Parts: sequence; C-alpha cells; structure tokens
Amino acid sequence: MDPLTDPRMDPRMDPRTDKVLNQLVEKLRKIYGERLVSVVLYGSAVVDECHPTFSDFNVLCVLSEITPRELAAVEETFRWWREQGSPSPLLLTEREMADSTRSFAIEFHDIKCQHRLLAGKDVVTPLELDDSFYRAQVEHDLRAKLLRLRQKACGMLSDTSLLRRLLLDSVSTFCVLFRHALVLHGVDPPAGKRAVIERARELFGIDAQPFQRLLDVRERRIQPGGVEPVRLLASYLESIALVIGAVSRLQKAALEKLQQTAFEQAGPERQVNPR
Repeated sequence: MDPLTDPRMDPRMDPRTDKVLNQLVEKLRKIYGERLVSVVLYGSAVVDECHPTFSDFNVLCVLSEITPRELAAVEETFRWWREQGSPSPLLLTEREMADSTRSFAIEFHDIKCQHRLLAGKDVVTPLELDDSFYRAQVEHDLRAKLLRLRQKACGMLSDTSLLRRLLLDSVSTFCVLFRHALVLHGVDPPAGKRAVIERARELFGIDAQPFQRLLDVRERRIQPGGVEPVRLLASYLESIALVIGAVSRLQKAALEKLQQTAFEQAGPERQVNPR
C-alpha cells in the first residue's frame, strides 16, 4: 500500500492535510514519472505540532536528475502548492543529499528525526550524517536568529501587536535550535516543543515561562492578548543567550580535550615545560 494512503502510517494526520498532500504527490508523479525517486514530509506536521496560523508543510522531493527541464515542468505545481500556504518543496538528487549533510547538518538532523515517507524510496532512514560542522552551525544559527530578533524588536517596542507577532513567529525556530543544543550535549531530545523547552530549562537554566506562554497562543490555548510581549522580552532574550553560551563552551571544551590528548601523546620528553 502507498505510504500516503495507508491510514496506519500516521493516525494523527488531519484528513484534509492528507488530501492536499495526496494531490501534491499525484501532481509530482504525473510531471516526473520515473524520475521521481522520493517524496518526504518533514517538520512539525509529522509530530502533530503544525498550527495553521503559524506553520506550514515542509516537503522534500528527490529526483534522479535536476536540470532546467525539471524546474520548468514543476512551476505551475509549485505555484499551486504555495497558494496552499506552504513553501515550495526542496528539490535534491540522491547524490546531493549524501553530499550535503555536512553543510546542512541541522536540516538533515531535523529531517531524519521527524519525517514521513509520502511516496517512492526511503532515502532518509539510511542517510549517514556528517557532523563535522554541526556544533558550529547550531551556534551560528542561534546567534544569527538572536541578532535578527533584537534588530526587529528595536522598531516594535512601542507596538505590542507587532512585537507579540515577532515573538510568536520566532519561538518555533528557537525550540528547534534548543533541541539541537540538547543533542550536542548528549541528550536524546523529546519531539514536542514544550518538552524541549522543559529539558532546556533543566540543562541550561533557561526561564521556560516566556516560551510556554508563546506556545499557548500558537496552540490557541489562550488569546494573543493574554501575552504581554514587552514583559516577556527580557527573559526571552536572556534564555536564548544562555543556550548560546552552553553551545559555545562545547567548542572550548573540545579544544582543551584535544590539547590534552596531544600533550599526553607527545611523550615524557616533550611534556616538560621550559621555565
């Protein structure tokens, strides 16, 4: 049975979501035929944390080859997909997937952790990840998102509606990055955003309250007006900085360990420090 139409594959999936995903797969099959290797859904929709106001559906489309012919053929379908409220699917070949895990460590960790095969070959499960730059990418993304958040907040502190929307739009991204920070610290991270925040509170000492309140709004547990963004901002920024510091210290610890190993392997004659 096709993974997409098999109800056993993901009982949490909304039937309306199933319908539009089914439509996408059929369009891709019609366009590409045997050149279509795999179609994969990944991200929050897979773990039942997709909220219509804030979330979209992330799809990976793997082809046997990608040339201007393949790009032109899918233009109308991708336009239709964007009209459904989601970004255009990612287009990759199998070879590109294997060669890209070092450059996109965060993205491929996410895909491996949370994915659902919609059609074709399972190209994700056997994928081997290269974590050479994983820590550096997590720190880079955390710092970049924090800088961008500060930059935007500077022009919104007098407008609570805009500031609230800014924080609501950002919280999901920071939950994802916090999960990667947990992985770097050897923690098997939970899938849900709330559980990630709680684990980050335990390990990094963040204040979970701003994140949980923002998630309350995203999940429609409370009305947006129930969150005062200015009061949340300081603790929100401080918590992000705490996680950045923890990830940054991993690099220092790794360098110190490397230096100690080199020192121990140098032999007694080289371990004497000159006065």
